[in-house]
Amino acid sequence: MGEIMTEYKRRSVEKAIIMALRDLGGSASRKSIRKAIADNEYDGLTYDQVYSTKEGKTGTYSPFLFDFNFGIRNLRSIQYIEEPHRNQDIVLTKAGENDDLTNYPSLEQKKEIGAYWDKKNKERAERNKNKVSEESGDESTGPEDQEDTKDLNWKNQLITQLMKFDPSKFESFSRLLISKMGVVIDKDRGIVRSGDHGIDGFGYFTSDEFRTSRVAIQCKRYTKGAVSEPEIDKFKGVMDSFNAEYGIFITTNYFTDRARKKATQGNNTVTLIDGQTLAELVEKYQLHITPVNTYALDDYYFDLK
Repeated sequence: MGEIMTEYKRRSVEKAIIMALRDLGGSASRKSIRKAIADNEYDGLTYDQVYSTKEGKTGTYSPFLFDFNFGIRNLRSIQYIEEPHRNQDIVLTKAGENDDLTNYPSLEQKKEIGAYWDKKNKERAERNKNKVSEESGDESTGPEDQEDTKDLNWKNQLITQLMKFDPSKFESFSRLLISKMGVVIDKDRGIVRSGDHGIDGFGYFTSDEFRTSRVAIQCKRYTKGAVSEPEIDKFKGVMDSFNAEYGIFITTNYFTDRARKKATQGNNTVTLIDGQTLAELVEKYQLHITPVNTYALDDYYFDLK
């Protein structure tokens, strides 16, 4: 699953959103919903499609995010989710939790969605808004949509640059990241370049309860394709040689479904960090990035009722 790169084409993603929310317990952030869709390939969507970007006339944009943002509003218009609020989780209603999605959207639901957008378009016209355009990014209809796009863009730029690193620079980056994650590298066995665009390492991690664990680490700079099950099998063999209690596998790309299942099988489990999660760690630890502070208006300014 997810190994063939297919270009994203505009489509409905409402089913995927509902499937993700149901598996996430009925409430989740927009970012978590997208990650669940990408990891589990709900409704046929792949990791590449969810996180792919394109160059438009006015900059980089995400085709999937357009459909995701519209999908959230469509689901609200038929009362499948509660009213979304900025910086808060998307929450399923009882209908969203329980309705059969086989024939979604029904004729009645299509009418409700159409009526919702007719109303929105009239309100937009009254405020003299310019006509939206897919490539300009103006199709986003709220501050969160714009924030999602900016967040995705810089993270994808980061991943692209990491893929261009030579082995020596990627090794240096990996050492920095691993140390920031709290792993103390073993002085004797330490970290060695693996020869396949990554590094293998061994060290110790002490938890907040002062329990120290042996941890094996692998960082791989994948430029295309996903990390597959055999790679996880191979890494588990490395873990056994180190007598590691768990492992951390970091990649600039992503993992196949079989690889993710393999990572949790047996006693020696592996924590998987894909490209998007890697970017979040760079943000968390502020690794050679400069924050740009700005402001976005709260819902207060947009609720004109």
